[in-house]
Amino acid sequence: MPDVRLASPQGRWILLTTVLGSSMALLDSTVVNVALPRIGRDLDAGLAALQWTVNAYMVTLAGLILLGGALGDRFGRRRIFVLGVLWFAAASLLCGLAPNAGVLIAARALQGIGGALLTPGSLALIQASFHPDDRGRAVGLWSGFGGVGAAVGPFLGGWLVDGAGWRWVFLLNVPLALLCAPIALRHVPESSDERAHTRFDVLGAVLGAAALALLTYALIEARTASWAVALSAVAGLAAAVAFVVVERRGKDPMMPLDVFASRQFTAVNLVTLCVYAAFGGFFFLAALQLQVVVGWSALAAGTALLPTTVLMLLLSARSGELAERLGPRLQLTAGPLFCAAGMVLMLRVGPGASYLADVLPALLVLGVGMVTLVAPLTASVLAAVDTARAGLASGVNNAAARAAGLVAVAALPLLTGMGEEAYRSAPAFDDAFGPAMLICAGVLVAGSVLAFTTVRRRPSPDCARPECRTHGSVLTPPLEGDPTS
Repeated sequence: MPDVRLASPQGRWILLTTVLGSSMALLDSTVVNVALPRIGRDLDAGLAALQWTVNAYMVTLAGLILLGGALGDRFGRRRIFVLGVLWFAAASLLCGLAPNAGVLIAARALQGIGGALLTPGSLALIQASFHPDDRGRAVGLWSGFGGVGAAVGPFLGGWLVDGAGWRWVFLLNVPLALLCAPIALRHVPESSDERAHTRFDVLGAVLGAAALALLTYALIEARTASWAVALSAVAGLAAAVAFVVVERRGKDPMMPLDVFASRQFTAVNLVTLCVYAAFGGFFFLAALQLQVVVGWSALAAGTALLPTTVLMLLLSARSGELAERLGPRLQLTAGPLFCAAGMVLMLRVGPGASYLADVLPALLVLGVGMVTLVAPLTASVLAAVDTARAGLASGVNNAAARAAGLVAVAALPLLTGMGEEAYRSAPAFDDAFGPAMLICAGVLVAGSVLAFTTVRRRPSPDCARPECRTHGSVLTPPLEGDPTS
């Protein structure tokens, strides 16, 4: 039984290193969007390259995050966590030194592999190290401090882009890693799962990542209408089918498909796909709209987006308490509608927009919607499966949210007619931004209807409860438990 107490020096060191590790990944997911216009100008890259700068990272992270958790269980959670931190730092260094868009995109894909190793490992270290009496509070502090990191991300990213340059958005990870890894090696006890076996679903992970990559390529490059696009789409669909077959027939699948035998679990994940597709598309395009069309600096654009994360940090725990009293369905129905209203309000954000009159109201309404839905969404995922599989359910839900976001980033420019040079032209980008917000709002309304018609009013009284009460990430739901269990 783990016996480290939170109040002990070792407990504080463990908390520090896990917060540092998870903050690297959280920061990276929020700061890069703010840096995209400057990256495009400096590397003479088109819109497709900017989409890949975001999606290359998400493809490998979403495709491999469940495998990363399994590797930690088998080979040692601290070992895999430290490997992930150092891998992430090395890939970040390559991103910061990238001479062109191709190298940057490849480095971002490598970054995603590091993120898949360290993201589940940071929570697993807390759960494997702390005494049961302290674990809940440790998880709460970890998620709270991680949320602060997510909140600081857009502001820090904008400050770096306007000052030292966009490359420091990535280079900043190197000193963080050089601080985090030695602390982990010195103060964090090694742990593993004695039940873990030697088989790993590498084929499933590769097929899942390949399906995401090929379908993303087909969506991003569809405007060229080439044979390569058609072949990529067919190959992506074939990889997706092969992934399902492998997961269904494999002895040790990373995503056991029988978890979807729960209609409630399937329904909540469909709601997840709707809401996080909208969120992913929104935060990708909003950072560009504020800089390209409104004309703000990267710092101003990053700071403008802070209200959503701040509201999540301040109110997510209370939203979870409300869902426990009322049941999740009401909030899962109302939350997406609030978010949809926020995105409709973003239609007012154009040339000469005022922050107080135009931008802030939209972000406040959006933030209220996110606060309303995220906590009950996580609770519903955990309540839909047996308690022993709560960690697996959370891992699948987290991966689904990331996959939804990357598909949205790939598809929205295509659906709204954005050309390769759209982000260089304020009128062209503004013409496409409005329809994109309406599409996102429509997807959110669909999620609301789905939640109202499928989510149970009350979960069973003996189901697993969320440990991450405070959550600050706007692009993914929180991870809960061991994603391999």
